[in-house]
Amino acid sequence: MPIRPFQLSLRFILPLALVIGISALILLPMIDDLTQRWFLRDLDTRGQMVAASIREPLIDYVMLQDVDAMQELLERAAIDGHLLALGFCDVAGNLRYRSRALPHQVNCLGAAPSAMRVSEVSLAQDENSLGKLLLVQDTGFIQRRSDEFRFYLSAVFLLMFLVISALVVWIAHWSWLGWVSALKNLLRLETTSPTGRATPPEFRPLVGDLRAMLHQMQIERRVQQHSPQSWTPQKLRSLLHDELAGDEVLVVSNREPYIHEQGEHGIVVRRPASGLVTAVEPVMRACSGTWIAHGSGSADRATVDAHDRVQVPPARPAYTLRRVWLSSEEEQGYYYGFSNEGLWPLCHIAHVRPVFRTADWEQYVAVNQRFADAVIAEANTDDPVVLVQDYHFALLPRMVRERLPKATIIMFWHIPWPNPESFGICPWREELLEGLLGNTLLGFHTPFHCKNFLETVDRYLETRIEHEASTISYSGELTQVEPYPISIAWPESETGLDVLQCRKELRESLNLPEDHRVALGVDRLDYTKGIVERFQAVDRLLELRPELIGRFSLLQIAAPSRSSLDEYQNLEARVRKLAHEINQRYANPVAPPIILRIEYYDADQLATCYRAADICLVTSLHDGMNLVAKEFIAARDDELGVLILSQFTGAARELHEALIINPYHIEQGAQALYRALTMPAAEQRERMRSMRTLVRDFNVYRWAGLMLLDAARLRRRHRVTEKIHLHSRHPLRRAV
Repeated sequence: MPIRPFQLSLRFILPLALVIGISALILLPMIDDLTQRWFLRDLDTRGQMVAASIREPLIDYVMLQDVDAMQELLERAAIDGHLLALGFCDVAGNLRYRSRALPHQVNCLGAAPSAMRVSEVSLAQDENSLGKLLLVQDTGFIQRRSDEFRFYLSAVFLLMFLVISALVVWIAHWSWLGWVSALKNLLRLETTSPTGRATPPEFRPLVGDLRAMLHQMQIERRVQQHSPQSWTPQKLRSLLHDELAGDEVLVVSNREPYIHEQGEHGIVVRRPASGLVTAVEPVMRACSGTWIAHGSGSADRATVDAHDRVQVPPARPAYTLRRVWLSSEEEQGYYYGFSNEGLWPLCHIAHVRPVFRTADWEQYVAVNQRFADAVIAEANTDDPVVLVQDYHFALLPRMVRERLPKATIIMFWHIPWPNPESFGICPWREELLEGLLGNTLLGFHTPFHCKNFLETVDRYLETRIEHEASTISYSGELTQVEPYPISIAWPESETGLDVLQCRKELRESLNLPEDHRVALGVDRLDYTKGIVERFQAVDRLLELRPELIGRFSLLQIAAPSRSSLDEYQNLEARVRKLAHEINQRYANPVAPPIILRIEYYDADQLATCYRAADICLVTSLHDGMNLVAKEFIAARDDELGVLILSQFTGAARELHEALIINPYHIEQGAQALYRALTMPAAEQRERMRSMRTLVRDFNVYRWAGLMLLDAARLRRRHRVTEKIHLHSRHPLRRAV
């Protein structure tokens, strides 16, 4: 065997030996203790059975004081394999009767030689104590059996190590040979071909490109796998500069990151309550570029220039916001109609029927074209990087691709993707899928959503799908489908807000006692967020634990959303009614069980609430990721607080230390609330510390960085492919 594969094998064998050795050191004492407890329990059980079998005659002989019969009875009972002898002590503590094998060291006080165990069974007649029966058992066999078991278990560990090591060495040997052979075939063009002829000079630049791509992919893989904590705005800027060669970045979304409103004292700037804005806006701060969005504020037109652009953020401008204007009819059909009455319930499967109208679809197509035209107008090159956000623009990638075929189009679908059967409800399913396959890269929150999308495309379109590579080939174009769990921007410094001060301020603002326990819910007022189920869990908790009435409240912050739609109006009415009923049912002079606030809270207000709450409740019935959970974790630098998280959120696949519940199971929600309220501080810190590490390392810059790294890789592959096509069409062009 070559030395190199053996050296590579040692990298696996040595850690394997360490793991198996540590496992043996940990498991052997545990198993030894467990087996001893089993054997002792077995001895006790056998002793109890013997005592039960002789109980009646024993009581009779004691009452009759028949010494001979008692002696014979004890001798017969002592025949059991591990039962050495028996004795009987009267109520005065005197050893009245004993079998011949009873050691003299044994007395009624429980003394016994080593390797022996004395069990006592009390005897009584008509509630009058007669004494106790002593059972002396041999425990020496336990140590012998434990030694044998330890020997065989050690042999099993050693055999496992030898077998796995042999397999590792064998696999490493053949993998090394195959890898070297493949690498030689890949790079042979650098010098000579297999036949010994010199490589044509026109192909040598391709070899350099291929080697550079391999080298860069190795660097990217190391960065992605080994240093997630290094993802910062500075690194993201460096990534754009190094990997995308300063290419322009365009973001497209329906919701704008900053809204200008006409207030009583002039124009005010507001950030909308949106998970998309929370995630993408820090990325744009880091990357610069242009964000194209619908201008919906009452003062938006007054703040843009002649080209409908405004620099944001207002305090420290870092990128350009380009606003697109929509008429009320367009907004009603494209946004409220097709997007939110059709696609939103279709993808969330939250027991609300999707509604599809031809008029809404026509507006959806027209608005997608409007935004595609804005992208083309803002693009200064023929190959920009376009980041398309969310389900409002499923058709836009194909529209941009037709005008800018060299563009790298990345789309992130912020909501779940349903199974093929559910998506088949949509009358324009093929058109939507064709639009999405105009992307170079299509991202979802979880691998499960990616799988659903691949199966949906396979069901409704004629394509070639490579499931292992997660790629779809359609009309000669390739779309990569990957999971990118979205996150938040980790605070660069401490908030400066004292937790105790936040707790005091929140409770004073709500007229609550200082020691009042508060759970927090922060959501848009949407039927997918499980607000009704959350209230029902609180109702059940107080029903089961009435001692919490007046000591615990849920503060529910529900930002108004899509209030012109019937479903959302009905939801608001139901939420208000249920909160009122629960507050009436558990009325008390201290505090209502549910404090409902249907209004907008800004970032500072939410930060105070996050730090002041004892519990954060996220009970979505279906959610792509849910960033409220991560915002709560990021705010808790005191490492206290408990997160209760729905199993139907993408965040539940990452935040395993949260209390994961099924929000449809009301009792389970109530039990989780009670467990959170009674959880010790030490356990809270352990759970929160682990979740904070994950959210800090896997932040929004990493989310964006991984997408941009993949985009850069795909751009390089496209350029190499173009060179290959060019050389194949003009083989003598470079030589000339």
